[in-house]
Amino acid sequence: MAEKGASRGLQGGLRRLRLLLRRRRGAVGHTQPDEIMHQDIVPLCAADIQDQLKKRFAYLSGGRGKDGCPVITFPDYPTFSDIPDKEFQNVMTYLTSVPSLQDAGIGFILVIDRRQDKWTSVKASVLRIAASFPANLQLVLVLRPTGFFQRTLSDIAFRFNRDDFKMKVPIIMLSSVPELHGYIDKSQLTEDLGGTLDYCHTRWLCHRTAIESFALMVKQTAQMLQSFGTELAETELPNDAQSTSLVLSAHTEKKDKMKEDMKLALQEGHSILESIREPLARNPEYSLNQDQLDNQTTVQRLLAQLSETEAAFDEFWAKHQQKLEQCLQLRHFEQNFREVKVALDGVSQKISTFTDVGNSLAHVKHLLKDLANFEEKSNVSVEKARALSLEGSQLIENKHYAVDSIHPKCNELQHLCDRFAAEIGKRRNLLNKSLELHGVLETSMKWCDEGIYLLASQPVDKCQSQDGAEAALQEIEKFLETSAENKIQELNKIYKEYESILNQDLMEHVQKVFQKQESTEEMFHRRQVSLKKLAAKQTRPVQPVAPRPEVFTKSPCPSPGIRRGSENSSSSEGNVLRRGSYRRAKSEMSENQQVRSGSTGDEEESLAILRRHVMNELLETERAYVEELLCVLEGYAAEMDNPLMMHLISTSLQNKKDVLFGNMEEIYHFHNRIFLRELENYIDCPELVGRCFLGRMEEFQVYEKYCQNKPRSESLWRQCSDCPFFQECQKKLDHKLSLDSYLLKPVQRITKYQLLLKEMLKYSKNCEGAEDLQEALSSILGILKAVNDSMHLIAITGYDGNLSDLGKLLMQGSFSVWTDHKKGHSKVKDLARFKPMQRHLFLHEKAVLFCKKREENGEGYEKAPSYSYKQSLSMAAVGITENVKGDNKKFEIWYNAREEVYIIQAPTPEIKAAWVNEIRKVLTSQLQAFREASQHRALEQSQSLPLPVSSHTSPSRGNTKAVRKLEERKTDPLSLEGYGSSASLPKPPEKGKGWSKTSHSLEASEDNDGWSSAEELINSSDAEEEGGAGPRKLVPGKYTVVVDQEKGGPDALSAKSGDTVEVIHEGDEGLWYVRNLSTGQEGWVPAGSLSTLIGKSKSAQCLSSSESGTGSALLSNSSSCSESCNTTFSDLKG
Repeated sequence: MAEKGASRGLQGGLRRLRLLLRRRRGAVGHTQPDEIMHQDIVPLCAADIQDQLKKRFAYLSGGRGKDGCPVITFPDYPTFSDIPDKEFQNVMTYLTSVPSLQDAGIGFILVIDRRQDKWTSVKASVLRIAASFPANLQLVLVLRPTGFFQRTLSDIAFRFNRDDFKMKVPIIMLSSVPELHGYIDKSQLTEDLGGTLDYCHTRWLCHRTAIESFALMVKQTAQMLQSFGTELAETELPNDAQSTSLVLSAHTEKKDKMKEDMKLALQEGHSILESIREPLARNPEYSLNQDQLDNQTTVQRLLAQLSETEAAFDEFWAKHQQKLEQCLQLRHFEQNFREVKVALDGVSQKISTFTDVGNSLAHVKHLLKDLANFEEKSNVSVEKARALSLEGSQLIENKHYAVDSIHPKCNELQHLCDRFAAEIGKRRNLLNKSLELHGVLETSMKWCDEGIYLLASQPVDKCQSQDGAEAALQEIEKFLETSAENKIQELNKIYKEYESILNQDLMEHVQKVFQKQESTEEMFHRRQVSLKKLAAKQTRPVQPVAPRPEVFTKSPCPSPGIRRGSENSSSSEGNVLRRGSYRRAKSEMSENQQVRSGSTGDEEESLAILRRHVMNELLETERAYVEELLCVLEGYAAEMDNPLMMHLISTSLQNKKDVLFGNMEEIYHFHNRIFLRELENYIDCPELVGRCFLGRMEEFQVYEKYCQNKPRSESLWRQCSDCPFFQECQKKLDHKLSLDSYLLKPVQRITKYQLLLKEMLKYSKNCEGAEDLQEALSSILGILKAVNDSMHLIAITGYDGNLSDLGKLLMQGSFSVWTDHKKGHSKVKDLARFKPMQRHLFLHEKAVLFCKKREENGEGYEKAPSYSYKQSLSMAAVGITENVKGDNKKFEIWYNAREEVYIIQAPTPEIKAAWVNEIRKVLTSQLQAFREASQHRALEQSQSLPLPVSSHTSPSRGNTKAVRKLEERKTDPLSLEGYGSSASLPKPPEKGKGWSKTSHSLEASEDNDGWSSAEELINSSDAEEEGGAGPRKLVPGKYTVVVDQEKGGPDALSAKSGDTVEVIHEGDEGLWYVRNLSTGQEGWVPAGSLSTLIGKSKSAQCLSSSESGTGSALLSNSSSCSESCNTTFSDLKG
């Protein structure tokens, strides 16, 4: 309807344009403008017969007779008779068509100049003209030949042959030009006829050609405008915005071209008009002849007609353009309406899914937050709808032709917006109602939990006294006073008040809370009964019964019978009193035990409830976690292999599933197939759930791999988060959160376990599984530490080797480091002594790495630091000095017998102690491993024939003699059994004697309390190569027993592996007399069974593991760092 109305308006405009073109009339000669613009065949144009006109055998000078008749001049033209009839006819026809219709109607005056010709030619010319002249004739003036004979002949011939000319107009034969002036004024004659009329045939021909060309241009322009107007009027309005825009653009382009053509035509007309007026411009007194005036008038009329046509077209175009622009506005409005309606329908459909009222207070708050976020996002569509409705109203106000189509759409948009606002308000009210209900339930549950804690926290021993019982009773009564404002009073009232949100699950939850509330009140009631009994019990003192003194005074010498009777009576009375006192004490004890057992039972019941609560939370969250993992794997990971979804996956995401999801599938299978099922076995005994964790602690290592891949996954997500694939998957899964939130679930889950284990351990301290829970908690914390350490480890850059070859990462942290190298330059040493470097150390089992920490810019994992590798030290050649003078946070790590010394300052003394202990463990384990290997080789050699050795003995050469001796004894080299009977053992040294083979005093050894240094090697390969294959040389100090020693004789010492002993005396054949510092006993032990020299030193304590051929421990003196801090710190400087 709207398009038809607009089309009718354009058709009306087109009719007005056509009428205007028909109404415009002008003259080009006697041809009407209507003929010029609408005739298909133009009679003749100057351009068509330009060559014929140039011959000038006849011309129209522009002169007029006395009555205004146009004058056509036939000048003297010797070859006039040779002109073809067709050319002559064309010229005559054209010349007679030039004057106006009015002038041509009066008739033409012909001036035939034959003054230089013969009579025969004159006669022939007149006859030819008379036969071919196409218009009316007013007068024919002939200038006859000037010669006497020819003039006389012409007079006689003309009289006798007048009828031969057959002309209805008079033919006047003139003998001279003055006679001609009597018929035509000189001003209307050209100079060759004695007149003053300014005439140039070339100029006249040029003007005629230009005017006719301009007239044709005006005609064609008018025709094009009419055709274009018809095309515009008949154009159907497109049904989409893009096509409408293209039509408008195409029509505008054509209109601009038409306007350009009209502009060129106007310029051409004005140029012709200026050319006609050129004589006037040169000479203001110049007067134009009639033909020139007619030409000027013709051009002016054509210009006026062209201008009016342009104005009519502009008016028509304005309406057409308005129609197209309104059509384009309508199409945009309709397109936006469809988009907004789809969006609002989606919003309405989405809001209809918000049926969940929540299952907890936190859940409802989360739902309210989701609703607020949804409303905020949906408001974009709602605001678009309101803006579109306003835009439609504006179109209606601007009198758009499609009002009937726009108005209903505006009403529909307003209705959809109002309905959305109503639905959002309804959902918010329901969730607020749910929030209120869950607040009541949470308050009740919190009250119950606080009550259980109160009962569990009341000490049983203090409740046995009357004051303690009364105090506990007051606490309970005070707590019960808060029940009115915290607990649910009437269940039916709750049902009625919250009927609009109560579903089956929520109703069951309300019932459970109410049951818990009743159970808690029952527990309080039982505790109150027990405490009231204790508070009401009045302990009465037992009165001792003794003989009355009056009996003895009255009867100092009573008879035996009387005395006996009195004694018996008093004795029986005492027995009765004692029996009564015993019964009361037994009754009180029984009641006290009942109260104590009742209190203990309540406490155990409270703890059991809490344990079940923690276990339920563990199981529920575990099931939800497994479901979330499955949802991600099926809804995202599997869809990446779906051919139907491949077109939505960007190129940067293709073949990146392993990067994005890591080993999530492995984690899912572990939890779904194994861990969840095993957890369910402990639902009735939650205190034993630690065993479930301990049994699967190795499988939990899968989280370390996942966390190491997390930075790559998060980086890929940031690049591709806008991918349509993720949006489509999220839409299918109906997830409110995007994928990155679910990719964080494994990291959150592994940290959640330690919190749940802490809670369970808190309520299970006196239960059977407490130790397992503690061990499981420690193991989970260890895994978290390993995960954290590994995250730092993968950030190391610049290390050429394989970090896994360095063994397990034990510790990592940032320190200030000074270096002191023997080979360093003196200036470098001085600089290094005062200027520390910040280094991040990584302690592995086989090496310690020095790295420079570099902070990165970015977000999330990209903001994590990276570590540039600078230096590494092999633990096989590292030693430590535990204390450095002047700073309890410093320690030394030295390398290759103090060739390189690194002074390390920890942030705190505790961190320093932890690192020193860990390094000591590494070095001790290396030493222990070497000695065990040496003992193993010695045992293998003792059971086989000795092998020949080369001149450059292997590190085990020093033990060959001892091995042979052991082979002879056929005994363990580290036991006393091979040393014969007790009589063969040396006698113990006398008390108070000093060392027999050392320069160190016993007191010095007794005062030692930690690691120290010595200058000699234990099991030194140097000593062995010098031939020292005998027993081990004594070095004073304290040692650790590495092999259990059984008492082989009265003077032998029984010791266990790990005991610390102090050397008192060195005996023969590798026996040392020692004192066990743990038991205080003294006796003989083999020197080979002792390890880890400990002695006194004035310097700091140090321990080293050497790279010598034997691999034995090196324990050497170290001085304060202030005495030797020389280094070339360029090795570590970053």
